[in-house]
Amino acid sequence: MTTVTEAAPYGDVVPMPVHFDDLDAMGVLHNARYAVLVERAVVHWWAERGVSFSGGRPTTPDAFNVVREYAITFHRPVRGTGAVGVHFWLESMGTTSADYRFRVISTDGATVYAEGRRVNVRLDPATMRPVPWTPHGRDLGSALLRG
Repeated sequence: MTTVTEAAPYGDVVPMPVHFDDLDAMGVLHNARYAVLVERAVVHWWAERGVSFSGGRPTTPDAFNVVREYAITFHRPVRGTGAVGVHFWLESMGTTSADYRFRVISTDGATVYAEGRRVNVRLDPATMRPVPWTPHGRDLGSALLRG
């Protein structure tokens, strides 16, 4: 039996809890909650490396980014509460964008519940226009690049 970490030879896996209020009337994880799990896992990963918001302000310029695109394919329902893994990586990191791929998986890595793509774009807070990632942000992101 593999662990969540062993299930991901690239990127990272963040264990995430599924709570009762995440479930729909059928007792399965509501489709909209998958995006929340992915968001929380990615934000957690970056925050552990100092890229976050504190007091409503970004701790680094790279924290100021938005989701441009989001797509998800559902394979199997997550039934009930408990933990799942969110495996994510960067397929590529462009000048101003980061192309994430992700899988929501069982804690043993044997089941893929859903998978998808999420593209983030770094913005200048004054102009709200795309700007390049900083060298520091690019260096941190390189740890997630599928290689």
